[in-house]
Amino acid sequence: MILPIYAYGTPVLRKKAQEIDSQYPDLNDLLENMWETMYESDGIGLAAPQIGLNIRLFVIDGGEIEGIEPAGFKQVFINAEILEETGAEWEYEEGCLSIPFIRANVKRQSDVTIRYQDENFNTHTQTFGGMAARIIQHEYDHIEGILFTDRIAPLKRQMLKNKLKSLSEGRVNAPYKMKFAKR
Repeated sequence: MILPIYAYGTPVLRKKAQEIDSQYPDLNDLLENMWETMYESDGIGLAAPQIGLNIRLFVIDGGEIEGIEPAGFKQVFINAEILEETGAEWEYEEGCLSIPFIRANVKRQSDVTIRYQDENFNTHTQTFGGMAARIIQHEYDHIEGILFTDRIAPLKRQMLKNKLKSLSEGRVNAPYKMKFAKR
């Protein structure tokens, strides 16, 4: 089932998400819906807060990205915790399904070490680099209540202020279903 993406301005996007356990109801259905929603929206990652759930869960599929390591990178991250961000900072233009049609350069470190559980609640600690690290950092920010627009230069953020306001008020024609904050 394709779920609506919660837009910039909805409160769930600003909350630090809560951990879940293996008894979380209908987790397999939720994961299936998240994958379907992400693909239908042409995304490469989707965090639970983006579909209105305040839980520490995100999915990533970077398999179509040229040069991404590991190749065919597709993963579920539950109860993730970034342990370390290292390497040189590099700037790259990011976008977000919750903030359609707005893109901006974001500086992030090149490597990330993260502890997480997979869909079977097996715990992993893994280090990712390059684009995989960036995607993880972006989606991880969502479960911490942070948006990529919080990480851009203040002048650029000021320049986007009116577009973000319009988006939060529902004045956007995204090519996928969206849910907006109550006015």
